[in-house]
Order: sequence, then structure tokens, then C-alpha cells
Amino acid sequence: MQSPTVHAFYADAVLFDMDGTLTDSIAAVEAAWGKVATDLGLDPAYVIAATHGKRAIDNLSHFRPEIKPHEMDDEVRKFEESILFFADAYNLHGNGCRTGLSHSESGIGLPTPLESGENTPDLSMTPDGSLPSSRSSSFAAISSRRPSFATRLTSRLTMSTLPEVSVHDSPILEEEGVLSFETAHSHVLPKAKSEEVRQHQLEAWQIEAAGVDRSVRILPGVKRLMGSIPEGKYAVATSGAKTYAYGFTITADDKRLKAGKPAPDPFLLAARELGFSASKCVVFEDSPSGIRAGLASGATVIAVCTSHERSKIEGIGAHYVVENMESVECGVCEDGRLRFEVRL
Repeated sequence: MQSPTVHAFYADAVLFDMDGTLTDSIAAVEAAWGKVATDLGLDPAYVIAATHGKRAIDNLSHFRPEIKPHEMDDEVRKFEESILFFADAYNLHGNGCRTGLSHSESGIGLPTPLESGENTPDLSMTPDGSLPSSRSSSFAAISSRRPSFATRLTSRLTMSTLPEVSVHDSPILEEEGVLSFETAHSHVLPKAKSEEVRQHQLEAWQIEAAGVDRSVRILPGVKRLMGSIPEGKYAVATSGAKTYAYGFTITADDKRLKAGKPAPDPFLLAARELGFSASKCVVFEDSPSGIRAGLASGATVIAVCTSHERSKIEGIGAHYVVENMESVECGVCEDGRLRFEVRL
């Protein structure tokens, strides 16, 4: 078996993408966009492919042009909270915790909204603000004044005893259960429908979400690599909004950004905030749009094959393409520079 080739280079700082690079929440993100597609009568596969690696604000502007500018921030927040609900539902309400409702237990004979094309109802409360019913009380929203995803995931990344990939963590998990969500989508069922049907659709939507494990996981090599980089030498530039970002992060809803990926703006801003030139940074990315953004910023780009097949990203121009961060080592030089070794 041929030994891997090791390539070494130096950089001043590191700029990470988040989803698909540090963490894997692809299943939850795709479920959320698939639901948007179903609501709009579009092909979920098309919408999922078109939205990957791009800001929610850009995607919502494209697929839901009726959203007014002053409404967009709230719509982005609600959409990203729907991602969090999908990420947590299985472990909090499904087989992952052995306390979830089954279709037979709920007594619902209606198709789920994912099957029926119904717009997504509010995930936490009925329109009058009360809990949906005693049957679905386990889905009730808990107080939002709990530790943020920033605190939770940063803690997980620094706990070396926790296994990667198998770690379940998302913005709506606390130490042993729920962290919170207020509402994961703004759409509700038409007012003409009876309250009973509205409640049944809400329960059906929640049950479907709890039926599949879409939990957020830390990807291989991430904790080790991040643990080898000194504080102040790395940042995250994500297409996600602050709803589920963590640490020192440039998020898609940062008002200083004129454009999101594939424009270089997120990485340029992140580098500037760290006090370095982007051309002297290394970018870790998983998506085609993110790789292009990193290249446009002038950074050295390491593409990880954690969300796309190698054939989909190796021709884009990244300086290095690796399976995951386990192929990368980082050390600190006496002059403060970072020395990277990439095994190919």
C-alpha cells in the first residue's frame, strides 16, 4: 500500500465553515428545505440541491419572494429553528428517547403535512398559545433562557472524552434533554380548518420529524484539530444565521456582509476581525459555493469530502482535498505562525 504524501505549508489563522465542515446537520437541514419545497409545491430534491452551502436569507428570497424585507430576519430565524427541531426530535420525542408518540398512539388518521403538502404549523404552541394537547405535551416549548448552542458545542469540542460522529448535540439539547425552541416555522394551517384538524396536523408533523434520527454530530478530526489551534487564531464563517452558530462566528445575517458565499465576503470579514489578511489564512470548506468563496478570498483552501462526493468538489480548485480533518495536522511555530501538514 502506497504511503500518503505529506504537504506542509504555513498560515497565520484558520477560517472554518460550520455545517458540513465542523458539524454534520445535513439531514436536519435537508429535511427543513424539503418541507419548504413541499409547502411550495416544488421538488424537494431540486430545492435541497439549490440551497446547499448558501445563506438562508438568499434561499428564502429566491424561493419565497413574497417575504418583505422587514420580515426577512424573523423568517430566517424561524426557518433555522425548524432545522433545530428536526435535529432534536428523534432523540427527544422518538425512538432515541423511547418516549416518542407512534402513529397508532396518537390516533391520527390524517397524512402528515410532509405527505399532504400542508404548510408547516407552529411547532410549539397552538394559535391561542396553549399546548397542543396532553398527547403531545412532550413537544412543548421549554423556556428559551438556557445555554446557547455556542456554549454547548464549544464545550463538546473541548471535551476529548466525547467520541466524534457519535456525539449527539444540537442547539435545542441541554445536559439531559431539551434546551428550547420557540417556534420553528411561521406558517399555520388555514383558519377555516377546525381546531381539531389543526391540532392533528401539528401532532402529525411532529411525529414525522421524530421518526428519523437527524441529530447534529461533530465530524471526525474536528476536536483534535481545533484543540491544536491557539485562541484568537481561528474563526467560523458560516452560511447559517446566529440561531445555531457558536464561538467567534461571522454569520449569514451579519449586517456588515454585502453578499454571502460564493462571494468571499464572509471569509474576508472573519479574517479582518481576527486581525489577519485572508490571503495568509487557511479555509476549511465542504460545499462548492464555500470552496469558491475561500478561493476568491485569496486563502489556502482545504476541501473536506464530508457532505459531497469527491468528484463533486475536486475540480473546483481547492488547494487540497481530503476525506476529513483527520488528514490534517497543525502545529504552532515559535514566531506564532501555524504549520499545517496535509496527508494526501
